[in-house]
Amino acid sequence: MPRTSDKRDRLVEAAKNLIHRQGFHRTTLADIADESEVPLGNVYYYFKTKEDICEAVLEERRLKLQETFDGCCKSNQPKQNLIELVNKIIKSSEKIAEHGCIIGSLCQELDKTKSPLRDTADKCIQEHIDWASKQFRKMGYKKTSELGFEFIARLEGIMLVGHALHEPKRIKSQLRATCKWIESL
Repeated sequence: MPRTSDKRDRLVEAAKNLIHRQGFHRTTLADIADESEVPLGNVYYYFKTKEDICEAVLEERRLKLQETFDGCCKSNQPKQNLIELVNKIIKSSEKIAEHGCIIGSLCQELDKTKSPLRDTADKCIQEHIDWASKQFRKMGYKKTSELGFEFIARLEGIMLVGHALHEPKRIKSQLRATCKWIESL
């Protein structure tokens, strides 16, 4: 039997998985409780609303994103850092084709609401752009925010269309083409 102190972590993990698979609006607190094996009544001890759980999910995603960026920057070569990020996405092509981008999909869904969650989700995308812009700046480019935006827009577009068509092979081939674009810079 899992320890009581693990319940919050299990709830957040369950919410991350469910929100990615079926979206924020289709995910209920009961779904999260069931998936995490935490009684529904106990959910309210940790989170008052589904929005509170989503805030925790977004924070987890943001921290994971920072870990990913840190992992991509081991070479201290900005071109290689960008390629490393793309290669990490290539490894997730099957999951992306099935459920979409873990951050982009949630941003799209929340953007259709007037919820404060929308701003929190949008910050995750902005962190992507800022990180990419920093890599282009290190490469000596000007207008780095435009290049960072183009790079992230390209990745998100590939993931969106690949998910819509459920085609992991196309996701992989377009991401590989993106690596070639980066190498050509």
